Amino acid sequence: MSRVMDVLAQKDLYSVEPGQNVTDVARRMTELHVGAILVMENGELKGIFSERDFLVRVVVERRDPNQTSVSDVMTRNVATIDETATIEDAMESMRVHNCRHLPVTRGDAVVGFLSMRDVMNHELESKTEELHHMRAYIHGST
Repeated sequence: MSRVMDVLAQKDLYSVEPGQNVTDVARRMTELHVGAILVMENGELKGIFSERDFLVRVVVERRDPNQTSVSDVMTRNVATIDETATIEDAMESMRVHNCRHLPVTRGDAVVGFLSMRDVMNHELESKTEELHHMRAYIHGST
């Protein structure tokens, strides 16, 4: 059974500071090709800023992204998941919390950031490998 840490093995951890303005954070997200980013201060998780936060809390509310601090528009009280949890646990947590991103913890420390895309890619690779083994077994049996 796959664990969250298996999916995160090759992923870097990116974050921004709460005091950064939305324009700078959006620029950073664009450079990294990510749809959400952790907001951290002194190693402590403060929230997540996502494309949805930008759309709903900045664009729709007509805030100036150059003058708006990311801490004013980020998602707070974020669900997290332990790195030893199963991928199935992560999917269930995303479903229950209606989110597509989960900060991954080891004790009190954030050690990763799991996205629904990461989970889907991992599951697809797993199922593809399983399919190859089944085909090899079937063709080897005949």
